Amino acid sequence: MFSQENDLVFGNVVCFVIEALRHQHDPNEWHLFTGSSKVSIKAALLHNGNKFPFVPIAYTANLKESYENINLLLEKIQYEKYNWNICGDLKVTAFLLGLQLGYTKLCCSRCEWDSRDRKNHHI
Repeated sequence: MFSQENDLVFGNVVCFVIEALRHQHDPNEWHLFTGSSKVSIKAALLHNGNKFPFVPIAYTANLKESYENINLLLEKIQYEKYNWNICGDLKVTAFLLGLQLGYTKLCCSRCEWDSRDRKNHHI
């Protein structure tokens, strides 16, 4: 049910993983949680009503958090096929939405300025 490609371990067919745990897989009843730290990325399915425990479906201990690595994770777990709602921390959300990262206090897709450049902020 699980495969490993380089440093990423992921569920081949997620519905089989959920059914092996004796749960029904309706993509509308599950959310995909993605979390990351500086050295790991993880993904798990959370049931909307918390009736079932979470189902871990992907993990990597050596890939750094980046858009490419999170995109690879979503590709391997076949996100486009199931189209779960995604929940996660703001950093992962910023990666997925293509927002500016770094030292910004407020994420904004229209902000392309250096947030530490106070002198030219409003120019």
